[in-house]
Amino acid sequence: MKLENKVAYITGGTKGIGLGVARCLLDQGMKVAISGRNWDGVEGAIKGLDANENVLGICSDVTVLGDEEKAVQQILDKWGQLDLVLANAGVGHFAPIDEMEEGKWHQMINTNLNGVFHTLKASVGALKVSEGYYMTLASLAGTNFFAQGAGYNATKFGVVGFTQAAMLDLRKYNIKVTTIMPGSVATYFNDNEPSEKDAWKIQPMDIGKLVVDLLQMHPRTLPSKIEVRPTRPDLK
Repeated sequence: MKLENKVAYITGGTKGIGLGVARCLLDQGMKVAISGRNWDGVEGAIKGLDANENVLGICSDVTVLGDEEKAVQQILDKWGQLDLVLANAGVGHFAPIDEMEEGKWHQMINTNLNGVFHTLKASVGALKVSEGYYMTLASLAGTNFFAQGAGYNATKFGVVGFTQAAMLDLRKYNIKVTTIMPGSVATYFNDNEPSEKDAWKIQPMDIGKLVVDLLQMHPRTLPSKIEVRPTRPDLK
């Protein structure tokens, strides 16, 4: 895929991985829409991206299908096409299963799992037209279970399975589908405050470079599931 003037939509794009990917795509000459649940966060992210005609900020809650449908329509109204969708929005709560709060369980299910479905449901028509690319941001927690991670594991195992099945459904339309499964990334996830202590972790721009590489891969080749982890976790 030639990237200049192609159009991307990134959910949860106001910070962390989503924002890092947005920066990399803009550097390639793409037009990028980012969404978040509140306008203050979206507006702040746009300012950090040196907002211009190649950036669109959208307020959308991925747990609501109607929000995602409106988001996609905004993109099509502005740029007339949609070539890449990265379903990146996610939350995490960690506790022993006997202590897991019902509200936190449902928030993870609604955001991490229902959200990727809503984003694809809203965008698949446009992706059929462009023969585009749909990516989900899963986690190594989508194959590796751990104590106090039952809720998060459930959602990320689900995201991996959902994405792989969607890949089989959509390949006949020449839509590529990939799930990216990172280990530790230097983001604000789980109340972390990125700093020098996170130098050993994957950086958001590293995921951005990976997304660019996937987009530039020959159409005949599809890396449908990618695990990526820090090289030296012993340095933490």
